[in-house]
Amino acid sequence: MHEGPTAEGAGLAGDRVVAVGSAARILVAATARALRGEDCADLGHSGPVSRFPGAPEPVRRAAATRAAGRVALTVAQAGEVDAARVARWFADQYPRQRYPGVVLGSPHGAAAHLAVALGVPWLPAGFEMSVHWTDGAVDRPGAALEHGAALAAPLLAANADVHLRQVHCPASRGPLSAVTVSLTARWRTLPAAYARFLAERLAPGAPVLLLRDARTWPVLDGGQGHSFQVGCPGSGLDPVDFDPDSHALRQVLRSAGGDDTCWEPPEVSAASGSAEHGVESGFELAARDFSTRQGHPLHRVLVPRPAALSAAVADLYRRWLRGAGKTGDRLVVECGRLLDPWQVVRAGMVPYWCENATRRSVDEAEWWLAGSEPFSSVDVLPEPPGMRSPALAGLPQWLAVAGFGRRRRALDRASARGYPVTSVPTRRATEVLRAQPYDLPVPPALGVTEALTVLRDSATYQGLLVS
Repeated sequence: MHEGPTAEGAGLAGDRVVAVGSAARILVAATARALRGEDCADLGHSGPVSRFPGAPEPVRRAAATRAAGRVALTVAQAGEVDAARVARWFADQYPRQRYPGVVLGSPHGAAAHLAVALGVPWLPAGFEMSVHWTDGAVDRPGAALEHGAALAAPLLAANADVHLRQVHCPASRGPLSAVTVSLTARWRTLPAAYARFLAERLAPGAPVLLLRDARTWPVLDGGQGHSFQVGCPGSGLDPVDFDPDSHALRQVLRSAGGDDTCWEPPEVSAASGSAEHGVESGFELAARDFSTRQGHPLHRVLVPRPAALSAAVADLYRRWLRGAGKTGDRLVVECGRLLDPWQVVRAGMVPYWCENATRRSVDEAEWWLAGSEPFSSVDVLPEPPGMRSPALAGLPQWLAVAGFGRRRRALDRASARGYPVTSVPTRRATEVLRAQPYDLPVPPALGVTEALTVLRDSATYQGLLVS
């Protein structure tokens, strides 16, 4: 991945702080490239497990943990994180010009596609970090909490404007949760770099769209700016599946090299809070206040589950393409980091984004396809997670998604080879989409008013809340 611009100031550069392969990092990079008329051919690299598809589990786990250790922050570096510098790094990736709007909020592949259709940037309300845990173990969530709390103290002392959410999830991070801790920093207010971006780069009266992941999860919050959750919605499991007597947990821990008899999660007294990709209320209020003062209307889109926004944006793209005289009859089903907004627009395709390769995500894609007007072609890009989990969709289910195509039904072979234990880079999506026929010229940018109309139409059957 290319290094982004580095802002002046103390602390680590943004490209060093933000976790490699994290959603915010990939989506900002993909959106910024699309607005420059570039694809994602330079994004990502094959993970080490891609070289060992037939190797025993211990060999692949060892390769994955070594690779994670090379890119994770050290404990000392965690204290040098400057969240303000990260915000500048995100904002500076976009071309310096005036925009007809901006999309802020939770990371979501469809949000990047929406931003590209509107011709506007997407900026995240938080970012993920991965920090070394030398004496870690996948089956010791209590020890993970202790280590994370120790890391959080100096980081929060230097960054009072963020809340740190620690996630210990062997179901989504596998053996990596034994050697690193995952911290999501969520801004409690609008970062200065974002405020400057809105003031300098938005056209007069340009609207602001705030997308908020509304999913909840049991959270342990000590009230010191650091909170902790065991498991996450993106695992494809439910909170009850992380209880010590869960059969699914036993399968997950065995796959990740853990021991289910050692699993003792911390007691969670509170019922539920927003999951790790939620938006802090202070961030939303600050964005609304600033937008009002600057004369930019703010519209909020509350997303109850990722598939709701994916379906709404796919419907929006179909209408947008047909309004420009195109068929809107070719679909690409993307997954995780396997997306390329510019190549989607260049090919005149409709994008549907799955958050991950879990059965839950793929089920939702199938339901949407079953209720949609048929597509002449369906290309499917399943992202292998690099590990096994009882929540994952099998290749037959992905093939069933491709089967909705009337004339073309394609499941990417490179992604399917070694699924689910291998990994493929973001640029694999670019390679697949580059092979699609061109459908130029690119349609004129979609208007925000029209986009909001389609999103509101989707609210009645997808559950989106648009205000």
